Parts: sequence; C-alpha cells; structure tokens
Amino acid sequence: MTVLDSRGPDPRNGSSLDDQETVERPVGAGAVAVEENEPGVSGSAGPEADNGSTMSPVASGVESGPRDLAAGRGPAWLDAWIEANAHRVLAWRRHIHAHPELSRAEYETTAWLTEQLTSVGLRPRTLPGGTGLLCDIGPETHQPRRTVALRADIDALPLAEETGLDFASTVGGAAHACGHDAHTTILLGAALALATAPHLPGRVRLIFQPAEETMPGGALDVLAAGGLDGVERIFGLHCDPRIPVGQVGTRAGPLTSAADLLELRLSSSGGHTSRPHLTGDLVHALGTVITGLPTLLSRRVDPRSGTVLAWGAVHAGEAPNAIPQHGFVRGTLRTRDRETWSELEPLVEELVQGLLAPLGVGYDLHHRRGVPPVVNDSHSTELLRAAVGTALGEQARTGTPQSSGGEDFGWYLEHVPGSFARLGVTSDAGEAKDLHQPSFDLDERALLVGVRTMVHAALTALDD
Repeated sequence: MTVLDSRGPDPRNGSSLDDQETVERPVGAGAVAVEENEPGVSGSAGPEADNGSTMSPVASGVESGPRDLAAGRGPAWLDAWIEANAHRVLAWRRHIHAHPELSRAEYETTAWLTEQLTSVGLRPRTLPGGTGLLCDIGPETHQPRRTVALRADIDALPLAEETGLDFASTVGGAAHACGHDAHTTILLGAALALATAPHLPGRVRLIFQPAEETMPGGALDVLAAGGLDGVERIFGLHCDPRIPVGQVGTRAGPLTSAADLLELRLSSSGGHTSRPHLTGDLVHALGTVITGLPTLLSRRVDPRSGTVLAWGAVHAGEAPNAIPQHGFVRGTLRTRDRETWSELEPLVEELVQGLLAPLGVGYDLHHRRGVPPVVNDSHSTELLRAAVGTALGEQARTGTPQSSGGEDFGWYLEHVPGSFARLGVTSDAGEAKDLHQPSFDLDERALLVGVRTMVHAALTALDD
C-alpha cells in the first residue's frame, strides 16, 4: 500500500519572519492604491519586489465601487480608505477573476499582489515555491507585543467558467468558482487599509496562500516557510452562498471535516464470463468493495463522528463477455472528528484486505491523507464575533453549521488557535449558485464586508 501522508511539518523548521523588516505607515499612507492602468511604484520595496507581473494591467473601467453596507462604522481611517478605494477593490476582484491560475501555478497572481503591496511601502516575501506571499504590517520591532495572522487563498479551480460575466475567465479550463478571487481581494484591501492606520498595537501578518484546492495543500508550504512563527492567532474567511450578503457566520469548535482521497486498483488474470470460477472476478470484487467498505465503516466507526465514504469514479473493462484484468475505484473519505481521522487509514486497509481476501484478486490501495478538520478555538471565535459586531453591526452576526467539505486552514489550527468564518455572498435577486459550480458568482457588496471584517478581526485580537 502506498500512503501519501500530508501531515504538517513543524513550522519551527522553516525560516522565520521575525527578521523581516516591517513598516508602520502614517495616517493616509497607502490610502490611494495602484492606479488601474499603470504598474505599482515601489517606494520601499522588499527583496521580492522586482518580480514584475505579466498579468495585464487592471483596466476594468470601474468608476464606482460596491455599496458599503457598513459605511461610517469606523474607525475613521478605515472609513476614509474604503470611501477612496471601493472602486479599486471592485476592479481588483474582477481583474483576478478574469486571470485565474491553478494550484502552485499562481505566479502572475503572486507578482501582481507584490506590486500592490510594495506600492504602499510594504515588504512582501514570496514563498520558496515561487507562489504565495507573506507580508507583515506593524511596528518595526523584532518582538512586537503580539502578532495575528490573516489568511486568504489565491488559486483557482480546473473548471470552464459558465457565468457569462463581462469579466469572466480568460484562461481556458480555469475559473475562480470557489470565491478565492474575493478572498484575495478582501485580504489585499484589508492590508492596504491597515497600512493607513495611525497606530497598530501589534503586528499583522498577511498570508496569501497558494494551492488550497489540492492535496497536500499550500498551508503546508506556509508552515514550512515559518509563516506562523511568532503568530498568536489566525483568522480567515470563506465565501458561503447559503448566507445573505452583509452577514458573517461563525462557529466555535468543528467547522469543516477531514477529507482523504482513496484509490483502489485491482488486478486479475481475467477470463471469460462463462467461467468466472477459473479466475478472479475483478468486477465482482470492485462491487464488493464499493458496497461493503462503506457498510463496514458504519459498523466500526462511531456514528457521531460523521464519517462518510462516497465513491466518485469506477472503471473496469469494455467487453460484456470478458472479465477484465484491471480496474479501479476512487472516492473521498470524510470525518468531522480529529481523533477518528487519525485512526481511519489502518482501519481502511484492514477492511479492504478482509473484503478482497476470498476473491482471488490483487490490489493496491492508495490512501492519501488530505486535510484535518477546521476546529475553531472558542476564544478566537468570540473575538471574531465581536469584530463582526463592531465592524458591521449586531444584525451581521449569524451562526453556521459544520460542513463535510475540506479546508486546509485546519493545518494552521493544528499549530496556533484561530477561527475561520463564513462570508455571506448571496443577494436577494435570483437563485444562489453553489461553490465549485461553473456558474458560481457572488454579490460584490460582500467585498467591503470582508475588508471591514478582516481589519476588525486583526484589531480586536491585537487589543485582546
């Protein structure tokens, strides 16, 4: 059996960000971001700032931004930045949306983000793999009172977009159908807004993470690069089409599920379907596993763990009167419980072996461990809920159920406490499209909601 295990590395083994110079900007600095039709001008560029982007300049013709649903709620410097830059936030999202890049190929997105950050004097550092960024904002000291991190994922999905938008994907077979264009835009907006704060009571670390949509995910790259060194808490948002725009869903405890990939390949000498007793009946063996393994798991695993095995692909043979020699089945194995997740790999191997032992076929089981469940820290979630109330008003706070989806933000929470929230992106007009659908889109008013939420999450945690 081949096991591809993506258990996270010790982040202390990576390079530290404590030696990276940070810049605390005076009031007004960075209030005007990069002009849409010209590259960013680096006033204080870091070592990665000369990586020019080959993405086309932002030239969307956007003259006004989305309506700010929380205008005037402060602080004054944040209100001023949003009023001056709301149209740019909208243009950024549409620009990123039109130029999607798949996991670990986000080179142009990374270079473009570098331009925007260096244009206000920040010093981003590209991750060793060449995609994704880390960047600090705050006091110029090696040991600030505390550091909190804000994270966004920047990769797209291998889908052909079907939205019909004027700014739809210009890249064949790639689309931002999971809202990562919005996540990236929100964190960039929060970064440039925070750069105008007259004072920050600590340091904010920005994590523009690559490769969330693959296994093992880009969170492991961030950890290996020391991205959480010195970080006390971490926060993140994800678009949720089940929640109305203007609301943010929070939940203490488990929010997502662990998600593994299974691939079982079977082999047999094959033969004629009139004589199945003379060979290993491979199709029958596949059927035995397809129906038997989920059933046995339901009897060997505590049902309260929410463990679910679902098959997504199966293939064997072509001719109706020939028992094939080769076949495979692939699926996902999910559980809501962290302890159960750690026990599933040897259990699946035991059960597969028992199911196939009397059937005379060979097998090769690939169990690729994916991501742990996102388990939100209670106190961090309290801070995030308070931040939502301050940023948007009490009516913006809502709960959210645990899902069976996987999210590699869970790796960060294996190392530091934090909280991951659901950002409402659905308007009243029309039926909401789900994530990972080629037709997925969002209400762009959610962009400024997200900027305000992330800024206030950082401020609330730093003042805790």
